[in-house]
Amino acid sequence: MEGTIAIGLDIGTTKIVAMIGRKNEYGKVEILGIGKSKSLGVHRGVVNNITQTIQSIQLAVQEAEAASDVKIENVTVGIAGQHIRSLQHSDYITRANSELVINDEDIEKLINQVHKLVMLPGEEIIHVLPQEYKVDGQAEIKEPVGMYGGRLEANFHVVVGQVSSIRNVGRCIKSAGLNLDGITLEPLASANAVLSQEEKEAGVALIDIGGGTTDLAIFRDGIIRHTAVIPFGGNVITEDIKEGCSIIEKQAELLKIKFGSAWPGENKENEIVSIPGLRGREPKEITLKNLSKIIHARVVEIIEQVYVEIKNYGHEEQKKKLIAGIVLTGGGSQLKHLKQLVEYITGMDTRIGYPNEHLAGNSDDEVTSPLFATAVGLVMDGLKRQERKKMEVAYEESISEPETPEAEEQETIEEQPKPPKRSFLDKFSERIKDFLDNAE
Repeated sequence: MEGTIAIGLDIGTTKIVAMIGRKNEYGKVEILGIGKSKSLGVHRGVVNNITQTIQSIQLAVQEAEAASDVKIENVTVGIAGQHIRSLQHSDYITRANSELVINDEDIEKLINQVHKLVMLPGEEIIHVLPQEYKVDGQAEIKEPVGMYGGRLEANFHVVVGQVSSIRNVGRCIKSAGLNLDGITLEPLASANAVLSQEEKEAGVALIDIGGGTTDLAIFRDGIIRHTAVIPFGGNVITEDIKEGCSIIEKQAELLKIKFGSAWPGENKENEIVSIPGLRGREPKEITLKNLSKIIHARVVEIIEQVYVEIKNYGHEEQKKKLIAGIVLTGGGSQLKHLKQLVEYITGMDTRIGYPNEHLAGNSDDEVTSPLFATAVGLVMDGLKRQERKKMEVAYEESISEPETPEAEEQETIEEQPKPPKRSFLDKFSERIKDFLDNAE
């Protein structure tokens, strides 16, 4: 049982979630335990107080351990924050021998070439995701392996982040007594948890509204096409309510969750909520109309910024239309009437994304909340990584087994099973681990 368990750690601006999951016999993910703690040392997705973040991680981990009776050691962590940006890049290689068919090594060589791109100081490439390939000028090739050709080129989606921010996250995890198993971009984790394969094929924009940031991931033809992180989230809405109504943050957050709406026309002028005053002061009366006006103004700003990103990708063109529209997830997606407002602003079909696509049928309602989309996606990613490791071990064992001479003659080269391809992220995680070990 031990080997099939994975732990996702979502280090967010408002909360830190540790989630333990395993695959059941039907291939679905079963959540064994969740731990949640208030995130104190993270601002807009970036760690700005190491000590507080370590404490918050430990609290979440202890709670998850108590709920599941599992000792947590290795975690898959999500990377987000305002320092993440993405770009499109085209590159090519000229093959030495065009008489041989294109193989995985050629693709690996091309991807590695992209990693040599010169970034801004302090930035590092996190993901290199191939889109379409061209072989000798022939375009729109999804899978070039096995084809003949001298020149192999590809369009890449390159995700870039700040090394120091990523290392700080690694530092917190190590200091909390955990091992870093892998790193995943949070919008990709959320997308895996809430989107169906059909939606990714048809074209869809996933908007994950968190506390400190709003993440966007656009898919078409089953491939990630664009990612962006907008440095606003649910917290700025709370901040606006706090300022606009002159109340403390705790009350503003409660007001937003209980009575907040993104659509001002919804509330009547005479609907009033009374808030207790501080230390013997008079209670404050706030009209729900005013409250939703404050929320509406900020939400419109966030959605419009996201929509600019979607249009930059080229949604307006017929060729790049996103047929499945928009999927909203994250804690911020639970705001009343948000779906209607997004449809109104963008004119695109919208639904709220719950992370139940790959979860076992008997999952708790709490787990399937949009709040936990990223954490569920990270657990799935951790499980996938473990399966890949198992296959690698099996492959290595199959190679190292001493063969009898007769068996060697019979076996053709073709039959040798190939090891699963390691994603660049696995290598990237290892580099971060090495850096932390050497920094000791």
